[in-house]
Amino acid sequence: MHFLGARCFVPIIALLQFTLGAALPRRSPYSWFNASEKAVYFVSQLNNTEKIGLVTGSYSSPNLPCVGTIGAIKRLGFKGLCLSDGPSGYARSDGTSVFPSGITTAATWDKSLMYDRAVALGVEFRAKGAHVHLGPSTGPMGRNARGGRNWEGFGPDPYLAGVAINASVLGIQSVGVQACSKHYVGNEQETQRTSTVVSNGIVVEAISSNIDDRTLHELYVWPFANAVQAGTSAVMCAYNRVNGSYSCASSDILNILKDELAFAGYVMSDWYATHSTVDSANAGLDMEMPGNVSIVAGPSYFGTLLLEAINDAFVSEDRLDDMAKRVMTPYFLLGQDEDYPSVDPASGGLFLTYQYGHGSSMPSIYAEVNARDVRADHAKIIREVGAAGTVLLKNVNGTLPLTNETNIGLFGNDVPYPAIGSAFLDIGQQTEGFEMVTLDIGGGSGTARHTSLVTPFKAIQDHVDSLGGRVQPLFDNEKVAEGLFRTIYPTPDACLIFLKAFATEGHDRLSLDLQWNATMAVESTAAMCSNTIVITHGPGVTLMPWADNENVTAILAAHYPGEESGNSIVDILWGDVEPSGRLPYTIPKTASDYGPPIVESVEMETDPNAWQVDFVEGQLIDYRHFDANGIEPLYDFGFGLSYTTFRMEDSLNVNVVGGPLPALADESKGIAPGGLKDLWNTVAVVTVEVTNSGHRSGYAVPQLYISLPQSTTPKGTPLKVLRGFEKIRLKAGETKRVKFELMRRDLSYWGVDEKQWVIPAGCIQFMAGFSSRDLRSKAAVVLLE
Repeated sequence: MHFLGARCFVPIIALLQFTLGAALPRRSPYSWFNASEKAVYFVSQLNNTEKIGLVTGSYSSPNLPCVGTIGAIKRLGFKGLCLSDGPSGYARSDGTSVFPSGITTAATWDKSLMYDRAVALGVEFRAKGAHVHLGPSTGPMGRNARGGRNWEGFGPDPYLAGVAINASVLGIQSVGVQACSKHYVGNEQETQRTSTVVSNGIVVEAISSNIDDRTLHELYVWPFANAVQAGTSAVMCAYNRVNGSYSCASSDILNILKDELAFAGYVMSDWYATHSTVDSANAGLDMEMPGNVSIVAGPSYFGTLLLEAINDAFVSEDRLDDMAKRVMTPYFLLGQDEDYPSVDPASGGLFLTYQYGHGSSMPSIYAEVNARDVRADHAKIIREVGAAGTVLLKNVNGTLPLTNETNIGLFGNDVPYPAIGSAFLDIGQQTEGFEMVTLDIGGGSGTARHTSLVTPFKAIQDHVDSLGGRVQPLFDNEKVAEGLFRTIYPTPDACLIFLKAFATEGHDRLSLDLQWNATMAVESTAAMCSNTIVITHGPGVTLMPWADNENVTAILAAHYPGEESGNSIVDILWGDVEPSGRLPYTIPKTASDYGPPIVESVEMETDPNAWQVDFVEGQLIDYRHFDANGIEPLYDFGFGLSYTTFRMEDSLNVNVVGGPLPALADESKGIAPGGLKDLWNTVAVVTVEVTNSGHRSGYAVPQLYISLPQSTTPKGTPLKVLRGFEKIRLKAGETKRVKFELMRRDLSYWGVDEKQWVIPAGCIQFMAGFSSRDLRSKAAVVLLE
């Protein structure tokens, strides 16, 4: 339903004051000031060579076996910095947890779980001795559904991604670990993400994401503003170019970060994303990674080259001091100069094993030692987030939860333990993944090693055994697809088929299909079994052409749930946990419905600047694209079923705080991390009642959307955008009043001419419901003076 023609009213001014995000702790801005003073004093004691060492990464320090390092300055007691992947677990190490992915976390729509997951991640990184967590990720956002790294981030909606990255930064840094929010910005495909050399020696530059100013602000930079507002220590610039310039050397986009958003930390390059010395340093790059590498060959543009540029006055000494100060400020801010754990030496040996294998001719500079086990009790939060991020898409006549079914068929190659071992190896080694393996995480630098993994097979087998039942497994997808069920007798009471889609850094997905002949496997299973339940593990958007098959009685999208995968799905299937996940993206009926394609080839392969992609759709990606083009999705953004039902009252109550409001923010209130302070003030409060109308307890996820008036906003304004959500538990028959607090930024568009956020004249429509297409309550309000 769309409420774009609702009658407009001017509300009574509410004389109330609210604090944004009061449930989550925030660091005092004065601590940044104090840390900066310490950093300035520290840097004042350094010579230029030592300053260069703070801004140039290196693997050369044998006591820091990390994916990136900053060397020690022993005379001042600085032991250096250890930087480690990844956003879903401490990569390239043993004794660590594999956490649910970013897209799974977004699917929880649960701010507390987002924060708690991040705290646990931070605890493990700190215990391993890593100073910098290379995450969280909100780039790519998911403009292209086939993007290879979409699963690492929080999905294509900037508001949801902004809330998730804000909570993640706060959680990671609450335990004294630096968060490095990435990848800034427009990093929306893996294909030609960085420069290549063609056969005749010509360097072909990385793809250029050509994005207009308004789209940059309202879509792609939006969640980074939330990260900066939360106090992120670092921001990683991306591989790609933006509007013709490499992101790590683009003064335009780095000025947005440092000037407009008042980012006080440091900008770090992605690994080998630096392509110049003077241009990058002067544009705002503060740290090159990996820098002067002694193990892996590659160019370095800082180090000696930067020192020469300083000596020749192409880069000023003031700029070098600023770079070094920015690197050191979070170090003091988070107390990393005080009793920080040493780096686990075991990570170095395992890193070399990952890269080169046992018995290779590559000399090992690290002894093989037992890893420091840092997992603690994190299996609990992993299991909880994995279940909470599972979305129930179909449930015919209450198929789920399972109750009296004792004969369970368990089908598909996504069920067993990985036949390839404990990890999905590194970048580029597999584009389609491995055949016989359950997927609980994707590949590339965002993956992590399984010290423990509870597979669906183990968890379901154990659970059914405890009920006195039996499991009949058939893992070979080809046999399932061919209908060769000769080993299955009698016909199961319920047939659970697990399907998967692999995604990894370094490659974009070849299609949106679930892999390994998944469609035929479902159709064959459903032909044999009238109670077929499909569970998918994937990186986000996947096609489900079998969704309307009458024998497919239930569908669960479990995403990449982490190492407790089997336990999480058992909790949902048998109803120990209510399904409460909601889609953080839209599932289309066909691939062509979704939106812009990935640029996979260019006409002039030898043209250095041939790789270009114009973001002509502007902000209209995912559900905004479906709305603008009148396309009916298979399952809409924000959708998800429960084992109970919910009702919402018909009308919304909208109170304007301190209104009527001026169109522009009050610059006299000053600027702080995140931008103008006035942008982050609550200016409207919306309330609505939600009731559990079913017969069992469950979680409702009421969502608030707004529609800015098309007549007073520039062309390209979305029909509606998400601007609030809450997750509430309700007992059967219980009613709760839900409150959404909206900031000035939430009700504004980016004025290209004004270079400011602008609240438009006219009626702003407020719409609440349970998904982007299930809107049940409405109001229309004029906010301006």
